[in-house]
Amino acid sequence: MNNLADLMWSIPALLISIILHEVAHGAVSYAFGDRTAARDGRLSLNPLRHIDPVGLLFMIVFRFGWAKAVPIRPESFRHRRLGMFCVSMAGVTVNFLLAFFSYPLYLMASSRGWMLQPFFVNLLWYNVMLMVFNLLPIPPLDGSKVLASFFPWEVQEEIFRYERYSYFILVGLVVTGILSQIIGPIISVVLTGISTFWSGVLL
Repeated sequence: MNNLADLMWSIPALLISIILHEVAHGAVSYAFGDRTAARDGRLSLNPLRHIDPVGLLFMIVFRFGWAKAVPIRPESFRHRRLGMFCVSMAGVTVNFLLAFFSYPLYLMASSRGWMLQPFFVNLLWYNVMLMVFNLLPIPPLDGSKVLASFFPWEVQEEIFRYERYSYFILVGLVVTGILSQIIGPIISVVLTGISTFWSGVLL
């Protein structure tokens, strides 16, 4: 019964986190002149456009996972390096903002006895997780593209070439628990920082 209740709150929080992360990528890509994400329907709020089945399963089971990568064509950007950097940072920036503002909502729900308290806890967790996880410099995660934006196009192509293989590395890191050991402490630091900030502001 508790597992069913957990899913009732975690799945909506997870879908919001994934969808807005991916739409942010697509919207910023569009702003820089690349229409690929828009043509592929990745500016939609329909979760089916963004969900990677394996990544979603991993998020529910292991609490770490990923969404379907937004297709981009950096050669279409008006400013290629700046576009690559901004598009890559768009999703994690949205995740940070969602996590940042979900904490005071959680405090409000707790103090007033609202039943939405578990929803805001999940919204906080998933967005911090997605932010930290996606900033890892492993293709195809956003961190690798942020890093690639500082290198010449030839080097970027080499990095992107290994994306298909890195997918299996990510699966292995999650299943073995190695990923949790790597980014778990970072997630804890971010969560502590957010709670400390709001505690100082609201108290």
